[in-house]
Amino acid sequence: MSQPKFELPIPAVKYCILSFPQPNILLVELNRAKELNCVNLEGHAELDAIWTWLDEEPSLVCGIITGKGRSFCAGADLKEWNSHNQGGKKRILPASGFGGLSRRNGRKPVIAAVNGICYGGGFEAAVNCDLLVASPKATFSLPEVKIGVVALAGALPRLIRTVGKPRAMEMALTGRAITAAEGMEWGLVNKIVGNGEDEVVKVAIDYAKMIAANSPDAVIVTREGVKMGWEGVGAEDATRQTADTWAARLHAGANMKEGVQSFVEKRKPRWTPARL
Repeated sequence: MSQPKFELPIPAVKYCILSFPQPNILLVELNRAKELNCVNLEGHAELDAIWTWLDEEPSLVCGIITGKGRSFCAGADLKEWNSHNQGGKKRILPASGFGGLSRRNGRKPVIAAVNGICYGGGFEAAVNCDLLVASPKATFSLPEVKIGVVALAGALPRLIRTVGKPRAMEMALTGRAITAAEGMEWGLVNKIVGNGEDEVVKVAIDYAKMIAANSPDAVIVTREGVKMGWEGVGAEDATRQTADTWAARLHAGANMKEGVQSFVEKRKPRWTPARL
């Protein structure tokens, strides 16, 4: 497939491969297979720019992230971290957190296609994605306590809301890796599929296509409503805040009118890029 045309320039990449399974879907592949896709500081800035572009490029609706090789992401680049420690330098991540995802407060959904090792910051990033598809070979861990550091990229409070206190404590305090099957049982994983990177990405693309078939305006606002509830806002407050913030914009846009009209006319809707 030829590269689609975008209104905004595609970010320059060094540690990732960008592709477009269809013009409104972005696929990001971490491309440091020899380093198990550990992310260095330059890589964090690169990923932050990619997800910012996803949110700001009107024609894109959904993103997917996966890793090359046998690892999704094994966490921070500890060799770089050690070098900074020895030199007395501070490691500063973008405000959006590990890989631009773990503390991301973006507008558009991102799906994690976890093909293998998903540890530390990689797991923190995956926890904050909107859907998670996993290979049977995938494993998930917060091993920070084993090397004297703390998972401070956003996973701890989010994990407890996803899997509950006992399981969150087990992962965070023991550093034990859990299997894809356990992740599915615990509610971390949407689906386990196949045995390799290609299969797990294919299913993530299928999910992304289902999302991208819907109104891009409604996807943004619906995701915001769910996210506010997950982040601890009460049901009534979340509903009110979503309505107060987004309802007028949604009604003013073309896609709500198009969706209703297409239903009445018994035809497939013709969506336009989100301009909320």
